[in-house]
Order: sequence, then structure tokens, then C-alpha cells
Amino acid sequence: MGLNLQNIKIIYGSGILNFYIYYMNKNIESLYRISNKAEKFVIGLMSGTSFDGLDIALCKIKGNGTDTKIELINFETIAYEPDFKEELKSVFAKRDVDLERICVLNEWLGLKYASTINDCLKKWNIKNNDVDLIASHGQTIYHAPKFLHTLDKFPNATLQLGDGDHIAVKTGIITISDFRQKHIAAGGEGAPLAAYGDYLIFSKKGENRIMLNIGGIANFTFLPDDLDPSKVLSTDVGPGNTMMDAFIQNNFPGKYFDKEAAVASKGKINFSLLDKLKKHSFFSRVFPKTIGPELFNLAYLQKAQHESGTGNLSVEDVMATLNSFSAETIAEAVKKNVEKNKKYIIYLSGGGMHNPLLLSNIKSQLPGVEFHTTESININPDAKEAVLFALLANECVCGGKMNLGKGRNEIPNVTMGKISFPD
Repeated sequence: MGLNLQNIKIIYGSGILNFYIYYMNKNIESLYRISNKAEKFVIGLMSGTSFDGLDIALCKIKGNGTDTKIELINFETIAYEPDFKEELKSVFAKRDVDLERICVLNEWLGLKYASTINDCLKKWNIKNNDVDLIASHGQTIYHAPKFLHTLDKFPNATLQLGDGDHIAVKTGIITISDFRQKHIAAGGEGAPLAAYGDYLIFSKKGENRIMLNIGGIANFTFLPDDLDPSKVLSTDVGPGNTMMDAFIQNNFPGKYFDKEAAVASKGKINFSLLDKLKKHSFFSRVFPKTIGPELFNLAYLQKAQHESGTGNLSVEDVMATLNSFSAETIAEAVKKNVEKNKKYIIYLSGGGMHNPLLLSNIKSQLPGVEFHTTESININPDAKEAVLFALLANECVCGGKMNLGKGRNEIPNVTMGKISFPD
């Protein structure tokens, strides 16, 4: 590695001191250069708990903090092959797994992500060295907030696979990954992280906004009309698609979700089961809070069916009830966190927005509320989460702390992400 020399002149009293500083590791120098660019090209990666595929969003970002301007240049979701999904499912949200499997999957996923990025850049006719950063969320395999694991001596915890060093080395692009650990280290639960990007990209003076993302787990960010960052709230609310997807996969081998709500639309809601599903203490916990499929899974459903005496329901009726369960808990969480008689607009993103029955059920619980997707505010709703991680990478490199939720919502005011260099 060569050494760069810089001549520094310092005025000292009436004289001038001359000396040379040896600097800088070429990777640090590259990072410094990127941080000072007027605009950056950043790839955001997102792989959610539904295992639909890898979202790849190429973004052009100018500025940082509240001056951030972001443009989505290219976006694709690369669908996972059945074998790939089964590999992820073999370790996902399970307390007892093969440790060797987790070890090798961490490296394997990093390599898979890198290969997919390289393929997309080639398809888009973009050179790798024209991309400044990659932001990789990784694949969550276990989320363990303290209230759920209940182990007194252990803190909140979460684990994502897909090693950032492998991505950086195989693409030749500086990679930022493992964002959730700083959130936990600073006192959070590791989720949701949407508050940071939602506030910077989507806040609008004079309009109260709810940014509702319905993935495996549903979450939303409240953005106040006066742009006061201390009023921002970001929280998980409960299941989005996760229980419906798991039930479909269990009953229809080869299917991964209820396309167009075809199964649920044929059933009837069972209110005894619905009531039992909603009885968990999670729903009475104060906001903000986080959760995952570690709680809301088929075992949770089976327990609720046993306790409500509804074990003989048809597949269609169970799906209709699960659909209503997601819709009602989403709507109830929204209503608890907005002021009565104030107008607000909900902007949708995530796979659940494509479920017509789920959307209809949510709207029926929130009469008079205006609904849009984030397409209406210039971000592809399917790309939204990948875009938000691209923004977090930008903040990691050249941003600063954001004073969100102060005194109310305990959103850690930190920059997030670990940096991996290509060599």
C-alpha cells in the first residue's frame, strides 16, 4: 500500500510550522471521497420474512439528513427459487436449529446477494465501479426482544444472515450491513428502522402521514404535519402476511401466499377464533414495540384454535379469520396513535398491499381515512424498504444523528451499519 503525503502549514504566533502527515489507508480514503460527493449511487437490498425474493434498488442520493434528495433509478425483485426458500425456512424463527447450517448460510447468502447484484448491474448496463455503496439489510432469521425471550440477564437481540464482507469482495463495492445491532446497542429493540428514512424522505408540512408497511410483520411510522421530529413514532403492530403465508404453505404445498386472497375470500370470519388470536399481551404493550414470526406463527394459531374450540374450521374460514386478524390489529394500532378528529393520510407499501381482502378489511376499520401507495409520492411501494436502507447507508457515511421521538418514543439517535471494504 502506498502512502500519500500532504503538506500542512499551520500559523503559529508569527511563524509558520511546516510538516507532513502520512495518510491514509486507501479504503478509508475512498470512503472519505464518497462521503464528500455531491451525489452518490447506492444500492439498497431488502429480503423480508416472507421470503418473496431479494429487492434491489439502485438509488441516486444527494445530500444527507433533512436535505436528502433520493431518486430510484432501477429496481427489481429477484424471486427466490423454491430450494432457496427452503434453505431459509430451515433456520427461520426456530429456537432449535443446526448451528453449522446457520454458519454456512451466513456466507452463502452473502455470495448469493453479491452474484445477484452483479447480474442486475450487468442487465442495467451499469459498471460496478460506478456504484458507491451497497446497503444490505440481510435475512432476519430470529428476532428476540427481551419481553419475548424473558431471559433476565440477556438484552434485546436480533440476528440477520448474509455477510457484508462477502458482498463487498465479490462486487468490488463498499458494503454497509448489519444495521439493526446499533439500534439495539443504543437501547432499541432492533426494529423497526423505517422511522429514519420515512422522516427524511416522506415528511410533508401540513399533512399528517401514516407510512404503513405490510410485510410479514406490519409496521408504521407516524409523521406529524408540523415536521416536529420529537413526535415521530415508528412501531410494529403485529402480523401482516406472516401467519397467512405460513398457513397457505402448510396446506397448499408449492404455494407461498394467498394470491389475490383467493382462499380467504371464500371463507367466513370465526369470531371466537378471532377474539382468541387478539388476546395476547403483546397487543396491550405500550408503543413503540417490535415482534416477529417467533410469536405469530402456526403454533400461535393452533393454540388459539385449541383454546377457542375451533380446531375443525375449514381452511377457507381460518384464512378469512387470519386476514381479519391482521387487518383489525393494524387498524387498532393506527387509531391508538393518532389524535381523534385530525385528518391523516395512509401511504401503503409491502406485499400485503396487494391482498385485496386485507386492504378492504383495513379500510372498513378506518372509515373516512384516505389511502394511497407510496407511488403517489414518487417511491415504488415494492421498493420502499430497500430504498430506506440505501438512505441509512448514506447517513452512515456522511450523515449525523437524527433527533427522532425525543421524550416520547425512544427512537435511538444513532447512525447505523457496519462497513465492509472490497479488499
